Amino acid sequence: MRLLIINPNTTATMTSLLQAHACQVAGPSVQIDTVTARFGAPYIACEATYAVAGHAVLDAWACTLAAGGTPPDAVLIGCFGDPGLLALRESSRAPVTGLAEAAFTEAARYGPFAIVTGGQRWKPMLERLAHQLGYGHVLQGIHAVAPTGAQLARDPVAAHSLLVSACQRAVRDFKVNAVILGGAGLAGMAAAAQADVAVPIIDSVLAGTRQALLRAGQRSGLQTVLSSRFDVCWQGVSAEMAQLGLPAGG
Repeated sequence: MRLLIINPNTTATMTSLLQAHACQVAGPSVQIDTVTARFGAPYIACEATYAVAGHAVLDAWACTLAAGGTPPDAVLIGCFGDPGLLALRESSRAPVTGLAEAAFTEAARYGPFAIVTGGQRWKPMLERLAHQLGYGHVLQGIHAVAPTGAQLARDPVAAHSLLVSACQRAVRDFKVNAVILGGAGLAGMAAAAQADVAVPIIDSVLAGTRQALLRAGQRSGLQTVLSSRFDVCWQGVSAEMAQLGLPAGG
């Protein structure tokens, strides 16, 4: 089985972090390939960077197919916010999963849940996404700490106490049964914080990997992504995206 992880950020070290933690879930029988966005922001933290990241995800997908080789059995968008999720899902025959959607699904099994993440501009963006994906009724609140996920990833020791406090506050204030620790840069931090938090903490990267592999297994034996296309006659996009679009005048 082959899993493709698309990092919508341009930071290669974030791609390596995603791959390392996904490997913990996937095991040796799964080949994990990664691709980093060719353009956009080093770390997505606002509406503008999120909008550009959706384009970067589609471009990364097109570049993967243009490179040839065995197509992936599943795709994981490695950003807690899932830029480009619905657009890529519309265009891909391989199942597409995002970190946020997968974490919402996992957390909702416990009942009402909250989110703890880095970067205060993410709060309204994640609220909108939860409603869009059908989880608005079980999401009880979001606690976004001031440092971005990238800043938290650079200092895991300092991040630990901040995130533990934020998770404890989310449980107390929102009366939830689970907390999502969301963000590619926060991969692995949920396990370290769990002993100090009274409810399950969902690691969005691990949840995303589990969900992507589950969907890949459900589609085993079905048509591969070789016929994936964009039903658009593109203008001004990369050559790889143009090749997957309709011909001029089509």
